[in-house]
Amino acid sequence: MSAIPLSYRETGSGQPVVLVHAIGCDHRMWDSLARALAPSHRVIAVDARGHGASPVPPRPYSLEDLADDVAALLDRLGIGRADYVGLSMGGMVGQALALRHPAKVDRLVIACSTSSYGPEGPANWQARIQAVERGGLEAIRDMVAARYFSDAFRAAHPDVVKVVMDHFVRTPRDGYLGCCDAIAELDYAKDLGRIKAPTLVIAGELDAGTPPAMSEAIARGIPGARLEVIPGAAHLAAIEAPAAFDAAVGRFLAARP
Repeated sequence: MSAIPLSYRETGSGQPVVLVHAIGCDHRMWDSLARALAPSHRVIAVDARGHGASPVPPRPYSLEDLADDVAALLDRLGIGRADYVGLSMGGMVGQALALRHPAKVDRLVIACSTSSYGPEGPANWQARIQAVERGGLEAIRDMVAARYFSDAFRAAHPDVVKVVMDHFVRTPRDGYLGCCDAIAELDYAKDLGRIKAPTLVIAGELDAGTPPAMSEAIARGIPGARLEVIPGAAHLAAIEAPAAFDAAVGRFLAARP
C-alpha cells in the first residue's frame, strides 16, 4: 500500500520533532507536550492514517504502512531528519520507522508501548476487531477507558476522561480497525538490535495495556536505550501525568552531544 498524505498540526520552530499518537486518539493527545517543545522544536503532531483528519484507506494496514506515511510527510515538508516521539501505537510506528527509514530518525522516544504482545497477541487483537465490527467503538469504550487511565485519575478527572473518550468513539471505524490489523501483526522484538537512534523508553507505572515489563524489554533490546517510569500513570501517560512526561521527553531531546 502506498503512503497517504497525513493531516498534521505544526507549531514552534527549531529541531523538527514528529509526534504520533495512540490508537483511537489523534494529534490532540499531544497538546501538553507540543506546548512544552514548541520553544525549541518544530513540532509536527500528526493524525495517523484512519484517524483524525487523515484519509481512511481500505483495510488492512500494516505498521510499515504507517511508518511510510510518516516518512512521506517528512519528505513533503522538506525535512531530512527529525526527532520522533510515539506513544502506544505511535511507539510501534516509531520502531518501524527507525528500522525502515533509519536515516530519517535522529532521537527516538517510545512510550507506553511494546515490541511484541507474544503468541496470544494476534488472537487478543482479533477479539477486539470482532467486538468493534459488532458494536462499533462504543462497545469497547469502557474497557479502553480503564486501560487508558488509572482508577485514581478517572475518579479525579472525569472531565478529561470524557473528552478523550468522546474523541475515541468518533474515530473512523474502518481506520481504527485497520490499525488494529496492523498492531495484531506486531513483532519487532528480534529486530530491536538494529535500531541505532539514541532511544528513550517511557513506561507508565500502572499501565495494564503495555506493562512496564514490555518497556523494559524494548530498552534491553535497543543498544544504549534507557528507561524512565512515570509513577502513578497508566497507558496514556502523556495525558495523565503531563508534567513528568513532558519533562522526561524534554530532557532527552535536549541532551545532544
